[in-house]
Amino acid sequence: MKRIFNIAGPCIPGEHYLLPTLARCPEIGRLVESKQYFVIHAARQSGKTTLLNALADDLEKAGGHYALYCSLETVQGIGDPKEGIPAIVRAIQSSLFWHPVLKNVTLPEIDKSDYTTGLKMHLAHLSASVELPLVVLFDEADCLSDQTLITFLRQLRDGYVNRVRSPFPTSVALVGMRNIRDYKAKVRGDSDTLGTASPFNVITEALTLTNFTRTEITALYQQHTRETGQVFEEAAIDRADYWTCGQPWLVNAVARECVEKILDRDYSKPVTATLIDQAAEIILRRRDTHIDSLLAKLSEERVRRVVEPVILGKENTGSFLSDDTLYVLDMGILKQQAGALHPANPIYAEVILRTLSYDMQMRFERQVEQLPWLTPNGLDMNGLLKAFQQFWRENSESFTKGIQYQEAAPHLMLQAFLQRVINGGGSIVREYALGRMRLDLLVLFKDGRYPIEIKLKDQMKKPRDARAQLVEYLDRTGATEGWLVIFDRMTKKPWSRKISWKTEVSEGKTLHVVGC
Repeated sequence: MKRIFNIAGPCIPGEHYLLPTLARCPEIGRLVESKQYFVIHAARQSGKTTLLNALADDLEKAGGHYALYCSLETVQGIGDPKEGIPAIVRAIQSSLFWHPVLKNVTLPEIDKSDYTTGLKMHLAHLSASVELPLVVLFDEADCLSDQTLITFLRQLRDGYVNRVRSPFPTSVALVGMRNIRDYKAKVRGDSDTLGTASPFNVITEALTLTNFTRTEITALYQQHTRETGQVFEEAAIDRADYWTCGQPWLVNAVARECVEKILDRDYSKPVTATLIDQAAEIILRRRDTHIDSLLAKLSEERVRRVVEPVILGKENTGSFLSDDTLYVLDMGILKQQAGALHPANPIYAEVILRTLSYDMQMRFERQVEQLPWLTPNGLDMNGLLKAFQQFWRENSESFTKGIQYQEAAPHLMLQAFLQRVINGGGSIVREYALGRMRLDLLVLFKDGRYPIEIKLKDQMKKPRDARAQLVEYLDRTGATEGWLVIFDRMTKKPWSRKISWKTEVSEGKTLHVVGC
């Protein structure tokens, strides 16, 4: 069978297209050779497990180490070390069963009730029973929580600092989505994180996996071309790079959607830029497990505190080193670029807003059953936004009540309204205008282009600046008519003063200023 683009679990050589994984994190070999303990952290489905499997295979083939891969996923949620440490020991024993040499090691029985030293003694006996240095690769290490995590780390540290006198693994890797600094653990009753690397302060480095470059995306897709003859056009690779920003799962997902679903494995047809765009839209609508699991994090309060200002176009006013910001960056939802926080890639940017406005969109089903704003030539955007003004006046309180992202509620409600109207016949291109206190939308319907800029009145310093920004947005989108929607959330101001409509011409362009 031909290899495939993998979107489920670690990549397997011979079955899946994959890049040399160790090249993405070349420092690992040096750390193992120098007998260091280290952390590898990266966002969900970035290739961490694939990396560990490749590392274990390379170490074994080189002949200088025994490498034990051990997943701690089964220990998730066990915060009491009296149960958690024995569960970790069982995970290690299960991993030994599949190792060609280590499975033959007979280990003495360890009192499982002694959870304070049981793990350390287990690793010490294992290290003493083999001729070669032992490297242990703990995957899903950030599944550990509370006192189980603390006890686990303390026993590793104790074994590390005393390994001159007592056998112990020469190198240990803790691998997961989070840096060790941010592993959730209640060290004290008022603390949500470890705060520092302590009590595992023997780590020398915390490494991360980078996304694929465009060159690497090309190399991955060329593997498929060599095996099947099917070509990825240069423009298609450009679009894949644009939509995914090199996120490994997404790079594979858009290619798989094109090759296996859209083209139905007809390798005689090339993969074009149009097909890549179509695949990205399908993934957006389908919300695969990877995207759902990632965006489930949006409901967490610490995530909202970081993501909501990005939606509103605010500059980051907090520290890039704050626990909340680092948490969101580690999850891979946002990225830091040019001194600001941005959605990690255009697919995530789109899904963030669609996810947060989805419930509203479903509630709009009855309200927008009649679509008088759809015309043979496109959209009657003036009529549509006037209808929204009335809908906002009558329903904003009930529709936004209980929404977690309260400050962004107007943005989400307008987008849900627009999305519901154009579903199946158009699309919305969203642009996070970071630092400009706005969100830009470009509604595409049939041959029409309808630029919309959303602002909150209390964030507008100079109304004239907002109009200038809209003119600049019209220039970039090639449109001559645009809409500036301004939400006034002053509860004491009467609706008669909030709802307004003014049309003006600026630099040859028609601007509609819509008050809500």
